Amino acid sequence: MSSAAEQEAVAEERPAASAVVNRAPRRTPGVPVWPGASMPLGARFRVGPDGVAGTNFALWAGGAEAVELCLFDEQGRETRARLTELTHEIWHGFVPGVMPGQRYGYRVHGRWDPWTGARWNPAKLLLDPYARAVDGAKGNDYGRLPPEVYGHVRDWPQQHVADTVRDERDSAPYVPKGVVVHDDDDWADDRRPKTPWADSVIYELHVRGFTMRHPGIPEELRGTYAGLAHPAALEHLVKLGVTAVELLPVHQFAHEDHLLRRGLRNYWGYNSIGYFAPHAGYASAGTTGEQVGEFKRMVRALHAAGIEVILDVVYNHTAEAGELGPMLSLKGIDNRGYYRLQSDARRYADYTGCGNTLHVVQPHVLRLITDSLRYWVTEMGVDGFRFDLAAALARSMHDVDMLSPFLAVIAQDPVLRRVKLIAEPWDVGSGGYQVGAFPPLWTEWNDRYRNAVRDFWRHALPDVREMGYRLSGSSDLYAWGGRRPYASVNFVTAHDGFTLRDLVSYERKHNEANGEGNRDGTDDNRSWNCGAEGETDDERVRALRRRQLRNLTTTLLLSTGVPMLVAGDELGRTQGGNNNAYCQDNEISWLDWTLLEDPGWKALYDLTARLIALRHRHPVLRRRAFFSGRAHSVDGLRDLAWFTARGTEMTERDWYAPAATLGMYLSGRDIPGRDERGTPITDDSFLALLHAGDRPADFVLPGPPWADRYEVVVDTSREDQTTAPAVTHRAGTGVTVPARSVLLLRVTS
Repeated sequence: MSSAAEQEAVAEERPAASAVVNRAPRRTPGVPVWPGASMPLGARFRVGPDGVAGTNFALWAGGAEAVELCLFDEQGRETRARLTELTHEIWHGFVPGVMPGQRYGYRVHGRWDPWTGARWNPAKLLLDPYARAVDGAKGNDYGRLPPEVYGHVRDWPQQHVADTVRDERDSAPYVPKGVVVHDDDDWADDRRPKTPWADSVIYELHVRGFTMRHPGIPEELRGTYAGLAHPAALEHLVKLGVTAVELLPVHQFAHEDHLLRRGLRNYWGYNSIGYFAPHAGYASAGTTGEQVGEFKRMVRALHAAGIEVILDVVYNHTAEAGELGPMLSLKGIDNRGYYRLQSDARRYADYTGCGNTLHVVQPHVLRLITDSLRYWVTEMGVDGFRFDLAAALARSMHDVDMLSPFLAVIAQDPVLRRVKLIAEPWDVGSGGYQVGAFPPLWTEWNDRYRNAVRDFWRHALPDVREMGYRLSGSSDLYAWGGRRPYASVNFVTAHDGFTLRDLVSYERKHNEANGEGNRDGTDDNRSWNCGAEGETDDERVRALRRRQLRNLTTTLLLSTGVPMLVAGDELGRTQGGNNNAYCQDNEISWLDWTLLEDPGWKALYDLTARLIALRHRHPVLRRRAFFSGRAHSVDGLRDLAWFTARGTEMTERDWYAPAATLGMYLSGRDIPGRDERGTPITDDSFLALLHAGDRPADFVLPGPPWADRYEVVVDTSREDQTTAPAVTHRAGTGVTVPARSVLLLRVTS
């Protein structure tokens, strides 16, 4: 149906105004509003004219006809005041007497014309995009989102035009409010770790899931920022040896209606609605501004333990979804200004799979994102960001563009260019897969590393070419434009997908608990269950699985690049085969700390900690430059060499031949660069033997000039991993590499 025809149909189907009930209350007079300032955006408590304390409110609403500031007391009573000052499309005013802790929102007036993308509706209370704290998300307590939170009549009989019928009911009782916060922290006592990229080991964790079942954390602090700052939580991170935590989204987020109807909640948090506010649900101290201080104290505690804080951020879309989604903030402030719309402006461009995409090309949207990023760095103390679906942010008008405004602004920003920047280098739109394409300054989640390592250890690679690239830093992807090996964030698992234990226990996803008929989640798991689907009493299968876990962990931590572990993988955490636990805020997702009491899983933890410590001690395992593969001395010793099981260097034919065994020699004598005092960096040399075959393999150890003797440092065939095997071998002799195992040998002479 054409747009004109649809508009005629809507005109016939739209009810008379008298059919719409529960209109928004009238404006309450008597609130003084002084002109105030248009910058900075948001609500800023300060001292105004004549020394009067109050709050300056500033909101960008480009196409709006009027803006009302709405203040709420403790009983929820609303007082409104018009913001009459308009400067460069920013509505602003100073309200004397408004103190920190004040809850507020906006009502924005304008045309209702969804056919052109205009969706203003003053009946809907809107969250300030710059709100620094959020309180009262009562809609999440219902079995579904109340109809009042939608700008259109959600239950309109003709659903194909429902989004074009304006709902006049007041949403204020059901939606979150912003909170005025007093910024009084200068971070003078904080010491950022500033860990170099090459020395980093990232640990992806969920604030709630990591702490909910930890026996050492007081019950009232579990699931909160304070719980993560507790000494019991910090002790685990420090003993493990990780240098940074990558927190799943902590921006204020909302729960989707389809989840609430099924009695579930959004657990991961990839449904942001407040880019400046720490999620109130993770605060133990309160939600009227207290969550800000609690988050800052968590960051300080992690920094004091030598651990950086990286935030997983979702600037590609918001919780307002598409045309049938709720109206919570941006959609009602200026729908056309904030979101990418299709040529049929009633519809949203969706490069995210979540219903909408922020229009980052627009200057005010770009400002919102960069202001948010700078705020989290300068005022909340974080050390970096991982950008969800970063390719969506790099799109210009349609295509992904590595010269896009977003990437250009980040590159020149004096604050943001100095922190850690990690791209998830894809989105769901056409041309969205951009692994290896992001410019210098950026690191990337390297899913080609994940796929290769998974395939190698399930013996599914046709040859070892791909594995060679991934082990040595993925130079085929990143050796351009001055990028370094640490441009590759290597991972085998992430929050999205199987846990490490499930990767070796399931060949099929088991997502029935999500209530979507097991249709959600990827089918491309590249997993192997070792002979039985799911949990089993067969000790041979269980032993093989534990060995495979040791193989995967060892491979990850010996690879050149930045390793990323997922919280709980070092404990053998399982989700029962659920590879999309985004809505499982329960024992499926929470870490089970009792696993450390099982000797089998404790051994995996011990190995992980020992490998991280080994990586920290040896710069040859965390190189700052790519290998050259060339000899740098007369004896012919190169910085990187590859060997066959015969003990000979690999030829071109060997790379293309089917193989389950690979030998990688890392020379510590030829490490490029110098230390902080200008001294050349030298280290031990290592030989790693990776064998994915189901039978033992004989491997001849390379002789001079590579080595005279070798000492076994890691043998993943052993169950006990508390210490090194303390076995030595003469060069030129053969060793037996057990089936499906890794041997790491150190050159001793």
